[in-house]
Amino acid sequence: MNGQDARAAVHRAINQVAPDVGPEDLEAGARLRQDLELDSLDFLRLVETIDTSTGVNIPERDYPQVSTVGGLIDYVTAHG
Repeated sequence: MNGQDARAAVHRAINQVAPDVGPEDLEAGARLRQDLELDSLDFLRLVETIDTSTGVNIPERDYPQVSTVGGLIDYVTAHG
């Protein structure tokens, strides 16, 4: 998956899980849990949504790599 497709998939998934997060909040450095205020359940739903929409499974050991919007986009790009 290319970076543009991964970015679109991540933005859609975040919007599904946290519809109150605006596009202006989706900067690469934005931390999912702290800056976007996703709680543990929201984060797990996000990981599940990414898996369902892109086929990219994110194992728990890789959660630190996907703690930011940019990290999640890079992960989906590399594994999609």
